[in-house]
Amino acid sequence: MSSCIAFIGGGNMASAILGGLRRAGHPSGDLLVVEPMAAQRDRLQQEFGVVALAEADASLSRASTVVWAVKPQLFQDAAAPVAPHVGGALQLSVMAGLRTEAIATATGGARVVRGMPNTPALIGAGITGLFAGDGVSDADRAVVDQLLRPTGRTVWVRQESDLDTVTALSGSGPAYFFYVIEHMVTAGVTLGLDEAQARELALATCAGAASLALQSDESPAQLRAKVTSKGGTTHAALTRLEAEGVGQAIQHAVAAAHHRAQELGDEFGRPPIPN
Repeated sequence: MSSCIAFIGGGNMASAILGGLRRAGHPSGDLLVVEPMAAQRDRLQQEFGVVALAEADASLSRASTVVWAVKPQLFQDAAAPVAPHVGGALQLSVMAGLRTEAIATATGGARVVRGMPNTPALIGAGITGLFAGDGVSDADRAVVDQLLRPTGRTVWVRQESDLDTVTALSGSGPAYFFYVIEHMVTAGVTLGLDEAQARELALATCAGAASLALQSDESPAQLRAKVTSKGGTTHAALTRLEAEGVGQAIQHAVAAAHHRAQELGDEFGRPPIPN
């Protein structure tokens, strides 16, 4: 079977996957990208040495896997010229909201995997939630795991609706942490540090805490308790956070993202009604 992989859309997430494949030794001649923007095509060709097409053509028939990485609202228009060439390929979508039925209908492909990555994939530290449609085999799952391995971890969910939760938790999640870091830096500056010092301290603290949690068998609650002495500085901070309802606000924020993911699925994720 061909090892050619075609990308429909050449933005940040496609670039993250392409970079990982090239670092892993995947031949540039077996990577195709359909990207209408000339500047983006030039960048992809220079950075990764891939074949970048302005529009779909018969060369896509070489692809054993197609990665869909366009904006959800552009998918139907993008799929129309691609579908005649890729119906037999494994279809991997990293588009938010587009459901497997809509992807299968638009591409003619029976093997559809949906993925929800996040932006740390750009540095190989991401995590992608994955759902396999009915036509996807264990071998197909292995192909997707291998394709995404350079971008970070993968987690397979059992039902497609779980991807809305993945979107809310890890897809949008990096922004929650950037928001916390932003305000930690502001607090440090307000209390007398210069911005560079506050930023370095905040970033290193967040990175270190995440690394410790990943390597520990203890729960986040247990790790938090170890840092918290009654009557101490951490206890004072956490007491204030609890009093201001920050924990509940975080849960409400994730729930709001989950609700919006469901709305996007309803808006873009259903197959078009035949004329």
